[in-house]
Formats: sequence, C-alpha cells, structure tokens
Amino acid sequence: MNVRYIGVMQGRLLPPEAGHFQCFPRERWMEEFELASRCGLDSIEWIYDVWGQDVNPLVLERGEEQVRALARRHNVAVVSLCADYFMDKPLIRVTDHDRRDRTEHLSWLIGRCQQFGIARMVLPFVDNSAIRSQQEMQEVISVLDEALPLAAKYELEIHLETSLPPREFAELLERLPFSNLKVNYDSGNSASLGYGLHEELAAYGERIGSVHIKDRIRGGGTVPLGTGNADIRGLLAGLHRLGYSGDLILQVARGESSHEVEWVRSVREIVTGYLEAVRERVHESAS
Repeated sequence: MNVRYIGVMQGRLLPPEAGHFQCFPRERWMEEFELASRCGLDSIEWIYDVWGQDVNPLVLERGEEQVRALARRHNVAVVSLCADYFMDKPLIRVTDHDRRDRTEHLSWLIGRCQQFGIARMVLPFVDNSAIRSQQEMQEVISVLDEALPLAAKYELEIHLETSLPPREFAELLERLPFSNLKVNYDSGNSASLGYGLHEELAAYGERIGSVHIKDRIRGGGTVPLGTGNADIRGLLAGLHRLGYSGDLILQVARGESSHEVEWVRSVREIVTGYLEAVRERVHESAS
C-alpha cells in the first residue's frame, strides 16, 4: 500500500477550545504546522466550521498567503478539508430557502478550496446531518448533482462521510456516477455503528479515497487506538489489497491536555507500525 500522507485533523495538536472536541483552533491555528512537523506528520486536514468561520484563513484576504507560507516552511501539506460547517448547518431537514443558501455556501467553499490548492473536501453526513430516510437521500443527491460538476471543474474531489449501512451507502454512490465522488472511511464511526469491515470493503472499497483513523467502542465514543472495536490492522490490510494510495488522517482520541504533541506522535508510531506489519506480510506471501 502506497500511502501518500499520514496527517492529522486540525486542532488535535492543541488543547481543545471552549469545550469543542473538534473545531477550527481560532487562536493558535498557525502553531500546528510546526507541531505537525515535530510529530513526523506530512499534512493537516483543515476544518471549516461555524465556530471558526469568521477568522478562518479561508475567508481572510491574506489567508491563502499565510497558509501556503507555513506549509512550505514546515513541509506540512494542506490538501484536504473537513467541511464540519455542514454538521452545524445541515443540507437536509431544512426549508427550501435554507437549503439553497447552504448549497450556495457549499459552492463558495468549493471555489475557496481551489484557491488554496486543496484537492479534496470531506462532506459529513453523520450525527446532526445523518441521512435518515429515502427522502433525505434524494435531497443529498440533488445537492451533489449540482455541486459535483463544479468541483470537477476545479479538480476537487468530494469525499462523503456517512453513517449509512454499507448497502445503502453503495446505493447512494451508484446514483451519483461522478468520478470525483469518493468515500471517506472513518474506522471509528464504523466500529461504533457495528458495521462489518469486509461487508463495507465489498460494498464500496474501491471508492474509498481517504481514511480517518480512530477507534471507538461499539455504540460508544472515541477511545485510544487498540482499546475499542475498530479493526485498524484489518482495514489497512484490506486497503492494501484494493491498491489504496490515498492518505491516512489521524482523528484519534485526545490525550492529556498540554501533551498533545507527545500523544499524536505516539499514535503515528502505532499506525506506521501497523503499515509495516501489512507490508511485511505481503512480502512474506510473495516469497
């Protein structure tokens, strides 16, 4: 398996702000580039959410210049964005007026990704924005039918993160035959929902374009890697068989406050150990 980047979700290298487990770090976002480099990480997955909307470089006049300069200085790429804004302001279960406003905001965000050199946007349909009916699935299809051609024009992939069961997720993908539509696979969410890894990979494994690495207890929250129900080793082995060549983004449980760098570095070492084990097994099988 040729993993391109091992990165981290924005904010995980800093103490949480105002009780937010995951958010754009309004006060200290610039520090994370140097911290990511110290952890041996290659990239940061950017967050665009309501909490940090007004100070996010994506909306600032010199934001692009700042982000590109920090990325070059620390050799830490920003090639992906997690659009948590649409967790706070879902594209479904809203009035036609609100959906139109939010779809227009999605189009604006697609354009900003192009300006910043971001190659993929993770669009979440989980928790507050989860798809709960066929009607809501049709609403999502209508939004994406409009957004995906624009994204393709800007050479941007849209990666869906959903809580749909494997068969229903595959159905959604079949109804949106766009080459720039991919799956974001979240190992922790799948473990919490009790989905079978082999069934998921059989249903849409070849469409997986990015992976969020975390562990969760079935029916419960996020826990340190190896203490929950996520089969990270099995996932990496399955992705290898599928020829996966995307990124792995650490969206792991938080460690002790003020020790984020040491914690994330240790998690990176665990994940790279898993990758080496997969490669060794492949080499032994080939011998």
